[in-house]
Amino acid sequence: MDQLSLVQRIVVWILPVIFAITVHEVAHGWVAKLYGDRTAASLGRLTLNPLKHIDLVGTIILPGLLLVTGTGFIFGWAKPVPVDARNFKRPLHDMAVVALAGPVSNLLMALFWALIARVGVIIGGGFEAVAHPLIYTGVAGISINLVLAMLNLLPIPPLDGSRILTGILPHYWAWQYNKLERYGFILLIALLYFKILDLILAYPIYLAQNLFFSIAGL
Repeated sequence: MDQLSLVQRIVVWILPVIFAITVHEVAHGWVAKLYGDRTAASLGRLTLNPLKHIDLVGTIILPGLLLVTGTGFIFGWAKPVPVDARNFKRPLHDMAVVALAGPVSNLLMALFWALIARVGVIIGGGFEAVAHPLIYTGVAGISINLVLAMLNLLPIPPLDGSRILTGILPHYWAWQYNKLERYGFILLIALLYFKILDLILAYPIYLAQNLFFSIAGL
């Protein structure tokens, strides 16, 4: 994608970024509803309408800055879907499943975008005006969804991985562990600033990209 202009990169990335973040949050709310919590549904958050989920900083400003500066590492977030664990029969277990739904949705979307790219590859060189946008957008969709899936699986509160780990830990240690949530965002920014996050995620994302790019025929 290096040969694309800034405007072209924005056009290619905008839909994959918005829907990666939106579907991630809807997945949380949808699974929460299955387990008995209708909080998100009652607030109208179980919709794919991005306007219901967009966070000015996390959905627009941060991904935009990362794209413009060419860091090669793009991520963001939407307004969190509200979940009330008091409505669950097994709060820790059910919350872990709800948390897992977000990364799983991103992996499914990565597969979707791989198939979109595959269509572009099949169309081939005779129809560049159609094939190239499909391939470029598919690659962007694979990339952003894999980053969000891997990032959210990190056991750093309040990322989804911390909710999953909480569901596994004994109650006392889960309670102690969740006290770290007040420092989670600071820790995440520090890991990003010192490029430790790149070291942690680079190889898993590389392996996952190879798999999904092969599905795409790239």
